[in-house]
Amino acid sequence: MTSSTTTGRTVRKGGERKSKSVRAGVLFSVPRFHRYIKKSTPKSRVTMAAAVYTAAVVEYLTAEVLELSGNAAKDHKKQRINARHIFLAVSIDEELKKLLHGVTIPQGGVLPHINAFLLKSKSSSGDHSQAVQNTPVSRSNTATLARVPSALATKTSSTGAGGNKL
Repeated sequence: MTSSTTTGRTVRKGGERKSKSVRAGVLFSVPRFHRYIKKSTPKSRVTMAAAVYTAAVVEYLTAEVLELSGNAAKDHKKQRINARHIFLAVSIDEELKKLLHGVTIPQGGVLPHINAFLLKSKSSSGDHSQAVQNTPVSRSNTATLARVPSALATKTSSTGAGGNKL
């Protein structure tokens, strides 16, 4: 198998040794994934191809999250990716959001959301009585309009007869 050269080093007959990860063309450790899969399913056999496939999928997902979070960091004019950027990247992408829907990212914060009512211009927000008069009112919520402040009356009257959304 091995032969000696003039420099004194031994060289393998097939060339240099290559790891399973290099042969598979992935960056993550294939034997480590193989070991983890075998440990999680002790009574079943696990092929090396399953470990290669798992390593490739995890590498792809990692690259996708890093690319999107890098874009989020650039949008915020930052050079380092932090947990907030990862959270924003995952929540913007529909497929990643569906995949990681129950996952909590520590220090990720919350999604920014501004209520549409707060975005109204100052000229239209000064006169709430016109907004209440222009909205249709049903019999079921006419009594509640007297108790509800005028700013919330437009939301109450627009929900319909049985709605109680505030």
